[in-house]
Amino acid sequence: MSNNNQYNILDLSNEILFIIFNKLNTIDVLYSLVDITQRFNQLVFDPFYIRNLNMTSLTMKSFYDRIYSIDNQVLDRICKNILPRISHQINELILEQYSMERVLHTNNYPQLYSITLMDFSDEALFNYLTNNTILRKLLNEQITCLTIDVKNKPTEPFSETLWVTFTLILSLCKQLSKLSFCQFDNRSTFCTFDLSSTNFKSSTLTELKINVETFDDCLSLLDGRFNCLSTLIINIEIISCTSGTIDNTKKLPKLKHFSLISYPHTFLYDNLIIPLLQRMINLEELILHLSIIRSNKNYIDDKKNVGIVFSSNEDIQRSFKRKEYGSVASHIEIFTRENQDKCHNYSLPYEFKSRCHIYSLPHQFRTYHFLNNSFQGGIFVNVQSLVMTDFCPFEHNFFKTISQSFPLLKKMDIMNKEPQKDKQKSLSLIKFSYLIYLDLQSAHADYAEQFLVDKYCHLPCLLNLNIHYESLVLVTNNFTNDATRLTCSKLTSLRINEPFVPPKNFYQYFPLL
Repeated sequence: MSNNNQYNILDLSNEILFIIFNKLNTIDVLYSLVDITQRFNQLVFDPFYIRNLNMTSLTMKSFYDRIYSIDNQVLDRICKNILPRISHQINELILEQYSMERVLHTNNYPQLYSITLMDFSDEALFNYLTNNTILRKLLNEQITCLTIDVKNKPTEPFSETLWVTFTLILSLCKQLSKLSFCQFDNRSTFCTFDLSSTNFKSSTLTELKINVETFDDCLSLLDGRFNCLSTLIINIEIISCTSGTIDNTKKLPKLKHFSLISYPHTFLYDNLIIPLLQRMINLEELILHLSIIRSNKNYIDDKKNVGIVFSSNEDIQRSFKRKEYGSVASHIEIFTRENQDKCHNYSLPYEFKSRCHIYSLPHQFRTYHFLNNSFQGGIFVNVQSLVMTDFCPFEHNFFKTISQSFPLLKKMDIMNKEPQKDKQKSLSLIKFSYLIYLDLQSAHADYAEQFLVDKYCHLPCLLNLNIHYESLVLVTNNFTNDATRLTCSKLTSLRINEPFVPPKNFYQYFPLL
């Protein structure tokens, strides 16, 4: 190619430019490209591009420490020179706590029907919903779709504030049909309700996504107070015994789509969840992500929900042979007597005889728990959080399979106390391109070497590491090992549970802590 050949971005077609714009942060596009050329203005102000406006800009300090606010200079330019020209075209708006008031007060939004309030403290959210007249007017008269994201560390009182806020939203939003409340990724915010209250109700809401603390909270949402509800997507912090005061028998003929996620083990699948599912007589879609413990019973039949014996993965496949279930994957783990005695070390509540993992394909959840050496691979593009546990060691080549099967993985927990047997690791470099958070607290020191030595594993985005101090000292050779220096130098969060006195070279080895 000749040095005289020059390429200009304006030589690209509109279709290609739109693809590029959609890969960029909207704020950056508005700030950098508006009023550069007439063609850029025409593209940026296209109704199909600008109708969904994200007024946040993510800066990640660590996995749980994220900032969504916009630089003041950028915000000034957008509010003064750009929003007045596009506000009448905006249908959906994503706002963060510190710029929301200015964005809403700058212009009118006659076509706005959807708002997302991102990364709000519970106190700030309640104050805005109570006192901001423009926000209240929009919610009361225009908004049909509302998404609420509350920070992980809400002010006290935790549950009561969220419940009051949830109730306030329902009473304020007269047109609301879809509500997502505290269901953003990487959040651990759960709410619970005053079960004696009749104040939280809606006759317009058709879809609800929510995180709650107890199964009683789930039952209270289905006691008739949302009489048009057709879709409920719910994450329950723990499924344990209920108060017994809420009816779990009344039919739910309008509920067509139900998704239930609960990560902790539960013994109450037969006593609580089956009766709830039997109420949904017109259900069209059912999504479950549960860890079920069944004492003196076996696994669960696809249709009848009764205990049956599965001796192999082939038996499971035959159980789900009806075509409406689609493809199903599974693996069974049979525990030896020796392994049963170790179950407490791997977050298992008592002596298990076996464990079965069954899931539909493609796997649609963002988490995958209790993956072990029986995993055969596959492509799991939705999974961002993975928990690995086994009584046999995970070898280098198995992690190669994991990196290929979970290409977008961001969080990994490894629970395995067994040392690796294959000390002569293959020369193939393993890469986890998006991994941010790595937990090795329950892992042998070999896994610290596996991940922190840069000739074995490349972790370009790693920010958080949880590890025992003894393992860290060993793999870094008391913070002098050059083979682990590059990965450690990028960490912004290091969690070591036991007390220790850092040596003089500790912060040189971890300069971003």
